[in-house]
Amino acid sequence: MEPALPRLLDLWDFNDPAASEARFVEAEAQARTKGEEAYAWEAKTQVARALGLQRRFEEAHAALEEVRPHVDLSPKVKVRYLLERGRVLNSSGDPAAASPLFQEAFLVAQAAGEEFLGVDAAHMMGIVTSGEESVNWNLKALELARAAQDPAARNWRGSLLNNLGWTYHGQNRYDEALALFEEALAFRIEQGKPDPVRIAKWCVARCKRSLGRIEEALEEQRALSQEIAGQQDGYGQEEIAECLLALCRAEEAKPYFARAYELLSADPWLVANEQERLARMEGLSK
Repeated sequence: MEPALPRLLDLWDFNDPAASEARFVEAEAQARTKGEEAYAWEAKTQVARALGLQRRFEEAHAALEEVRPHVDLSPKVKVRYLLERGRVLNSSGDPAAASPLFQEAFLVAQAAGEEFLGVDAAHMMGIVTSGEESVNWNLKALELARAAQDPAARNWRGSLLNNLGWTYHGQNRYDEALALFEEALAFRIEQGKPDPVRIAKWCVARCKRSLGRIEEALEEQRALSQEIAGQQDGYGQEEIAECLLALCRAEEAKPYFARAYELLSADPWLVANEQERLARMEGLSK
């Protein structure tokens, strides 16, 4: 008996989109040899997503143009096409063009009973909208994830709690944000995956800084830094520096700002989207 084609979700390593791209190219080829055309076109959409994460936007759009004539093969192909076209548009700086694609993806997924993809579409609507509309989409996605039968859809809860937390944080609703970050941390601990647990802990500590609980935030960020000793963590270094600065310990903060700038200025997304933040780190390191 030939081995089954892998679940697309299992081929992702979001920390290494280039390696993920190679796996999706291989999965697409395997599907074509088996005559599994719908799966092959789904895999092609994930090739496009991996290209987008590498900021190779023209190549991502070209891959999706190959998929476009085949979207009626199955609801999943159509939803994945709409999601990835929207994601590429959003990542390349056009959330307004992405929004109707995510809305259509949500409606198609809901009609087809595709729980995982429906939550994904609602979560993307939460990203490309703002204010109360963003809150409402995130709450909708969270409601769907909590009620889902599909375990993969239920696993969206950690990301959704995190996203909603940051939406509230951006509205200066820090107490509400902290409650969500703490719920996300509890969920990640339950999952038992170290990297998401550390990210959730970082979010909790970051929110405590916004609440003025600076000493507590600094202690938690230092503990996280020790936990991953030897690893590259620009965001942790930045937060330690910001906490020290808030405590009027600017000289002590300088080497942390310097290390944060060194690490984070190598991140293409931050270079494209957070120039002011990077300039602040560099300036405060001197």
